[in-house]
Amino acid sequence: MRSRDGNSTFSLSICSIILFFSIALNANEYLISYRYMVKDATLYNESLLVSDAMKKCKSTHSKKLKKVLVLENDSSTDLKQILSKNSQKFIDYIHKLGLFIEHKESTTNAQNSSSTVLTLKTTCFKVDFNDNFAKISPLN
Repeated sequence: MRSRDGNSTFSLSICSIILFFSIALNANEYLISYRYMVKDATLYNESLLVSDAMKKCKSTHSKKLKKVLVLENDSSTDLKQILSKNSQKFIDYIHKLGLFIEHKESTTNAQNSSSTVLTLKTTCFKVDFNDNFAKISPLN
């Protein structure tokens, strides 16, 4: 839009500021943790916990963690629902981020027993929702 004196920079700068804040406000932060337990070669327990971050997360990620996961979205802003629809992609993604692995084996009366627990410590993720996709990236 042009002002009366013919300059359009003021209205252009206001439009760009509004666009920037509308994009920035669309990003949400979530705390996600994951635990997967296998006991004697059988899935025993799997849990995925997703919650809104109560306060702003600090970004301390290194360059190798900057990889962004893009998941298909049908205009939903329910992150847990989006993750459950794309569970295999998300599980593969967090495996690359690094999981804590705890493995135990024991033998009692000639019976072998083992348990393995994979855990993603509670991690803050920035999530940008769009009509067609959700972009997920770790912050710490």
